Amino acid sequence: MRAQLRRRLEMAERVRDFLRAHQTDGVGQGLGLAKLEELLQRAQVLAGQQRVGVAMTRQATKQRKEVRRALGTKILRYLRVVGKVAAKQKGELANQFPLPPGNASQQALLTAARAPLEKATAQKDVLVTLGMSQQILDDLAAALAGFDQTLEATRAGRREHVGASADLEAISSEIAEQVQLLDGVVQYRFGDDAELMGAWHSARNVLGPFKSKGGATPKAA
Repeated sequence: MRAQLRRRLEMAERVRDFLRAHQTDGVGQGLGLAKLEELLQRAQVLAGQQRVGVAMTRQATKQRKEVRRALGTKILRYLRVVGKVAAKQKGELANQFPLPPGNASQQALLTAARAPLEKATAQKDVLVTLGMSQQILDDLAAALAGFDQTLEATRAGRREHVGASADLEAISSEIAEQVQLLDGVVQYRFGDDAELMGAWHSARNVLGPFKSKGGATPKAA
């Protein structure tokens, strides 16, 4: 969440708390507090969706790095060795299992890894007789499926994050408008009470509550 948006939501929570504390003085009931609370609830839900989207994307990225490492340093390297050994007896298997470059794109890596799987599966019986473990094909297939899943998880996480972020921006604007409306109400109701107005201005300050010279935040009455 952007810092400016986070500060605006924190400001709205302080405004809500101020109005709740002074409902008995006639502020809040039917004068916009309910609307502000509704907007804050929606914003909190969207903020949660945003966090979930970010977490999904980060987790998928972490898993994808692990799969890439397994493919490059273990599975495909093993097949390459098997292919070199097999080529001594069956020449057409020479250079059938090349390693993809370390900086290959996601799609390029998938393409480069699927080709050896297809070729090794087609020559499975021959390769097994020459010492290839049957498990390697299952491991390669599982790694490719896992890689695909991380890509889909990344796309889903980004959709969740981007959609929630856009809605949060819209609600943030609504909150700003609602607080401006409430400011007029509070000015009318408490304009002659300097202490309360000081607390109100501190609450609706987007940068945070005002600090006294001693570092303490003024308390609302």
